[in-house]
Amino acid sequence: MTSKTVRRGPGRPQADTERRERALDAALACYVRRGIGATTLRDIATEADCTPALLHYYFRDAAGLQAAVIAERLMPVFTEVRDTLLGMPDATLKTVLTAFVDHICALVERHPWMPALWIREVVSEGGGLRDLMLTRLAPEISAVLVQRIATEQAAGRLNPALDPRLLMVSLVGLTLFPAAGLPIWQQLFADAPLRIEHIRTHARALIERGLELA
Repeated sequence: MTSKTVRRGPGRPQADTERRERALDAALACYVRRGIGATTLRDIATEADCTPALLHYYFRDAAGLQAAVIAERLMPVFTEVRDTLLGMPDATLKTVLTAFVDHICALVERHPWMPALWIREVVSEGGGLRDLMLTRLAPEISAVLVQRIATEQAAGRLNPALDPRLLMVSLVGLTLFPAAGLPIWQQLFADAPLRIEHIRTHARALIERGLELA
């Protein structure tokens, strides 16, 4: 009987890919729970139920793993927000702002880790993602929104007392901040627990009727 050599097709074997994906998810979970700076490869290996050697095999070191989490887990999420806003050049400001709220709330529902990571690693001093936000994610979005808001004010279609820069900040305050505090609000209002849908409805009401938008 002759033996046949089984040739593997191009790319990683499925089991290999699944282990790598599990490692990325474990790293993200540790970053949210412990913080990027306080998380070690051993922490992630324990979370992923693997050995540190396996993480070295996939990512070389902690910096490589962090870079992979940013590229494969975080960047696609924030790119969705950017593409949504930049893909509406002819839409009214009301449409753009409500689309921002809707998209952020939808992302939080799909990625519950997002608000906590935002608070810990972007807003907090020394956060591991602050430079990434300031250099790669936020500039384009903020420039587009601020310009659109200023244009609407100049045309008399938006409350002139509003600061375009702070209105953009207010959008984050209406979405990510209350979402990050949901465990607190749900205990505080235990008789009528708050959910992401309540955050979305409240933010849209303020945008549509509280900003004196035409």
